[in-house]
Amino acid sequence: MPANERRRLVRMVSKAAAGRLRIAVQVSDNSAARILENAEWACEDGAELAAIAPPSFLMNASPEALLRLYREAIRRSPLPVCVYDMGVNGCVRPPNSILGDIYREERVVMIKDSSTEPERRAIALEARRERSDLRLFNGDEFSAAAHMCRGYDGLMLGGAVFNGVLARRIMQAVIEGDRDRAEALQERMSRLMYAVYGGENVTYWLAGLKHLLVEMGIFSTTKNFLNYQVTRECAAAIQEVVASEQELLLLDDVEKGQNRGGSAY
Repeated sequence: MPANERRRLVRMVSKAAAGRLRIAVQVSDNSAARILENAEWACEDGAELAAIAPPSFLMNASPEALLRLYREAIRRSPLPVCVYDMGVNGCVRPPNSILGDIYREERVVMIKDSSTEPERRAIALEARRERSDLRLFNGDEFSAAAHMCRGYDGLMLGGAVFNGVLARRIMQAVIEGDRDRAEALQERMSRLMYAVYGGENVTYWLAGLKHLLVEMGIFSTTKNFLNYQVTRECAAAIQEVVASEQELLLLDDVEKGQNRGGSAY
């Protein structure tokens, strides 16, 4: 999104949340100066957390250069920081050797771990043992149960607008010590997501999600700046999900035990 539209979105969301939610805005960029400028804008517009993912491009991406970038951005940020670890999905990947140093920074209050890598998970858990106030969230929707069972505090999922009911049930199963139920719910959630995201290769993650939100009546269009589109096969799978998984997609109703008999929202 262009910067002016992104800022307008943050202001609208902050106003709508009215203090009921903590708003985190991703401020990632490829220099500390740009990250800090984005964080200043986010702060002015009502955000409470600055989320920093790896830069999308960095020519001198040595461990030392990456650590300097993170430290400068974190220490000078006007907002507390959430570090977003994308693992192999990040274009520039902070190596394991500096991850613990990043997590130990005092202004880092939250970690979103989407790496699914046991070594990086262990680094996050060790950082939390050293800093009891640090909160760990799993961001990989296909490993929610596994991370919760290993001691993560919760889930921060990009698809929670449609898989939030199952995600909540997974967390509750773990809290109650029922790992088998948590893993069974994870299998169900994974099947749902594969249908929406274009199969096990997750070919149409964002495009599939937008298409689903139109089918649910939440979005009015799938139009987007990068012209992401789904195939007819993926669109058909999404329509089938909307028809067969009403219990999961009616988020408000299912958690309150109500059924309004209308659209999702």
